[in-house]
Amino acid sequence: MPTTHKDAGADSPVRNPSPGSRRRADAERSVTAILDAALTAFGENPEVSMTGIARAAGVGRVTLYSHFPSREDLLDAVMTHAVQEANAALGAESSPEIPVREALEMLIGSSWRILSRYGRLQPTALRILGPERVREHHDQPLVRVRDIIVRGRREGVIRDDLPESWLVTVFYSLLHAAALEVDAGRLPAETAADTLTTTLLSTLGVST
Repeated sequence: MPTTHKDAGADSPVRNPSPGSRRRADAERSVTAILDAALTAFGENPEVSMTGIARAAGVGRVTLYSHFPSREDLLDAVMTHAVQEANAALGAESSPEIPVREALEMLIGSSWRILSRYGRLQPTALRILGPERVREHHDQPLVRVRDIIVRGRREGVIRDDLPESWLVTVFYSLLHAAALEVDAGRLPAETAADTLTTTLLSTLGVST
C-alpha cells in the first residue's frame, strides 16, 4: 500500500505581516504617493501649498509633515526621486562599442525626453533650493556625459582645447536652457530636440 506523504506546508501556520511591517509598507506607499503628487503639483504651480499636495496625494497633512517637515525638504526629495528615475532610464549610450557621436546623440535624445517630463520642476527647484543644490542632484547622471566626453577626447572625436568639466557644464546648461526656451514659447517644441543636438555636437566640436 503506497505511503501518503502529507504536504509539508499543509499544517504550517499562515503568518500575517507584523504590525511593524504593515506600518512600514503603509509609510512607503504614502511617501510614493506624496512624491508623485508633488512632482506634478510643483510643475503645475510653484506656489502650491503643502495642504494642496497632501490633498492631491490622498494623505493627511499630519502624514505629509511627518515625512517632509517643510516645502524645501519635500522639493529636495522630489528632485532626488526625479533624478533617480532619469538616471535609471539612461545607460545604453555608455557602451564603449557605440561610436562617440552616436552615443552623444542617444544621450541628448534620452535626456531631452526625460527633461520634457521633469523640466517644469527646474525653475521652482532653482528658486527654492538654489543652483548649487540643483546641480548636485544632477551629479550622478552627468557622470555619463563626462565618460563620453573623456572617451571622445581620447579618440580625437571631441575637442580638447577646453576643460572637461566645462564641457560637462555646457551640456547641462544648454539642456536646461532649451527646456526654458520651449516653456517660454521661443523655441518650437517639435524641433527642440534636433536644435539641441545640433548645438551640442557643434559646441563639443564633435567630428564626423
